[in-house]
Amino acid sequence: MTHDEPTNFLYPFIDAAEDDADSLLADLTASAQAKAAESLALRRWTLEANAELLARTAAEMARRFATGGRLFTFGNGGSCTDSTILAGLFAHPPVGKSLPAWSLTADQAILTALGNDVGFELVFARQLIARARTGDIAIAMSTSGNSPNLLTALAEARRRGLYTVGFAGYDGGAFADNPDVDACFVVRSQSVHRIQESQALLGYRLWLATHEHVDDRGAA
Repeated sequence: MTHDEPTNFLYPFIDAAEDDADSLLADLTASAQAKAAESLALRRWTLEANAELLARTAAEMARRFATGGRLFTFGNGGSCTDSTILAGLFAHPPVGKSLPAWSLTADQAILTALGNDVGFELVFARQLIARARTGDIAIAMSTSGNSPNLLTALAEARRRGLYTVGFAGYDGGAFADNPDVDACFVVRSQSVHRIQESQALLGYRLWLATHEHVDDRGAA
């Protein structure tokens, strides 16, 4: 860390001249507690605000799984990790039936080949063209809701008869009120960290509700 990279706006105590170890520890503790409280409050609010949408989305996903539908997830950066974890939760659940789900970021060879040969904006859309069919499900995860490659993929998914789900933060960005997005979950926060924490919980609850519907249907 250099003096040209101020961090006071994030962690005021890091750059401060602090000779009292107890005082520094108290600052660290207070910062961690404040962030945990903020995260908890946002996650609770987000679940409540999206309860009805979660129920509708899970029911539609279960219906599609029951008739042979498959799930494709995708995202960039931290959302890439979250989308991969979500696909793994459906495909390799801790309990219950395994459901067909894949992350479109999992194959490095495909991702880099498409990025190099046709452009990064098409890395997910081209995979959907090759693999997806009517009745499948596409979930795009983003903090901004504005990523061009996700919007392109969602438009392609919609054209192919997929059920399209978007996860976004802030005010939903271009995902919100988008005809290519059947269900949009918005985490209304200005913090990337808090957005992704709440999206992870939303993803888990979506899997859980879908799993319960699938069990009720007796789908394999």
